Amino acid sequence: MRHSSVRGEGAPAQSGEISGGGSGASGTVPRPRGGAGGGAPQRRGRRRVLRWVSSVLALLILATAAGGYLYYRHLNGSIKTDVLNLGENKLGGSKPNAFGQTPLNILLIGSDARDDAANQALGGARDTFDGPPLADVQMLLHLSADRSNMSVVSMPRDTMLMMPKCTEPGPGGKVHPASRGLVQTNESLGRGGPGCTVAAWTELTHIPIDHFMMIDFKGVVTMADAIGGVPVCVQQNVESRTRDGKGSGLKLPAGTNTIQGEQALQWLRTRYGFEDGTDLGRTHAQHMYMNSMAREFRKNAKLSNPMKLNSLAQAAIKAMVVDPGLNKIDKLYDLSTELKKVPTGRITMTTMPWVYSTREEGRVEPKPVEAEALFRMVREDIALDGKGSGTPNPDAAASQPAASPSTAVPSQPAADPAAPPAKIAVSVRNATGGKDGAQTRVKGRADDVAAILVGKGFTKALSTTQTGAEDTTVIRFSSPDQAGDAAAVATALGLPASAVEKTEDVTGIVLFVGKDWRTGNAPTPPPPAPTKAPDSARPLNGDDDKECMAIQPGFTW
Repeated sequence: MRHSSVRGEGAPAQSGEISGGGSGASGTVPRPRGGAGGGAPQRRGRRRVLRWVSSVLALLILATAAGGYLYYRHLNGSIKTDVLNLGENKLGGSKPNAFGQTPLNILLIGSDARDDAANQALGGARDTFDGPPLADVQMLLHLSADRSNMSVVSMPRDTMLMMPKCTEPGPGGKVHPASRGLVQTNESLGRGGPGCTVAAWTELTHIPIDHFMMIDFKGVVTMADAIGGVPVCVQQNVESRTRDGKGSGLKLPAGTNTIQGEQALQWLRTRYGFEDGTDLGRTHAQHMYMNSMAREFRKNAKLSNPMKLNSLAQAAIKAMVVDPGLNKIDKLYDLSTELKKVPTGRITMTTMPWVYSTREEGRVEPKPVEAEALFRMVREDIALDGKGSGTPNPDAAASQPAASPSTAVPSQPAADPAAPPAKIAVSVRNATGGKDGAQTRVKGRADDVAAILVGKGFTKALSTTQTGAEDTTVIRFSSPDQAGDAAAVATALGLPASAVEKTEDVTGIVLFVGKDWRTGNAPTPPPPAPTKAPDSARPLNGDDDKECMAIQPGFTW
């Protein structure tokens, strides 16, 4: 078991501490009792987990109390920043729609760092003090281009991924090589900071991420207290405590309860007692809490008191780390006004579809087809609730400038200009067998596609005996000054921008002819995008106030 990447609920904390940081079970995702997938044994060991939603809280707080932030410009000096993307695959900003409106993707990261007394007191787990932080909560917030809807995609912390190469900023910055095998997603934060978590999401989803917001443990209680009560529901009496003292300590009677402060923190951390006792149930409980909180904000406007706003603003700012594009209060204010445009009924919370890993027991991996379908919907700005976008408004761009400080990707370099086609050298490899190897490669396919490129003016295109295995045709390049040339090849072949990737695994520009291009002069177009999130993503609508948390057998009273 990887002690470095697993933290969770634990034994009761010492006097004066919040329960949940001591000795406990491992951070694996145990298989549900009696459910599909069998009954894998729970692993034991010390763990600590940050049950966090403060970044989403902060965004909703900003959205509710937007005007108040005009008074807090003096907080600018307190905003902590870090590099947006430490990886090599930088997709640039989100693409504007036909009306010049730009979608916005924000990665919300919860760090479980135990790097100061406050975080250590709240989290316990003394054996992990001052250890590398873990990104134990990762949620991608997508704000649609027309601001009619918002989607949130959570990734389970036990998801196993291939980690990209991440280089820490500054001269001689430490290089974290790309992983040779699967790595637990929450370890990305320890590979240089939040910019590596962004890079891991970019590699997996091919979604351009415009900003990140990261919050640590110590802000949760203060912010939850300042917000006021949030109603939540449990189907039965529940107490999150095992016989050997594990659990969050949450104790609620059946029905609707209004929680705040430390009790809200317990709700957000609870694993034992909810659903099947896994992190997946805990994520669902977090989604319920955030939706309920958004409804309360909109209904009661509780944060209209300037003194309360000031206290809450300072708590949020002190707890947050953001990318340079959000390093000023006015930028956060601009962001809040954009978020405020979405009604709660158009907010959809989801979890990345997953399957239990056959390679790492107790862990999960993205579910083939359905996880990619969810990512594609975000990439293509398709509402997850199946209701489509709002009514097109050609004048909307005037109220939402594509290059506004809060929506534009900060400090992005200008696009690399392309050379004339006749001067662009392209190597073409046959990868038509696909990643699963179920089909043999089409003989001579690299020669055929190289000839197509030559016919389009790329006279330096040559086939090679080297092969590959790709489901979709992709163009990879090795040097930043080749980005424009690689994009020109993609355009000539009618490939999307997401088909172009930067990597050190090739030299020059290499076209991998995938399984989607076994015949003809162009790849087979992908099937139509889905119009609604798959059921496996457990979509939860922001107006759903009837959702009530199922209780795990053995945790009632």
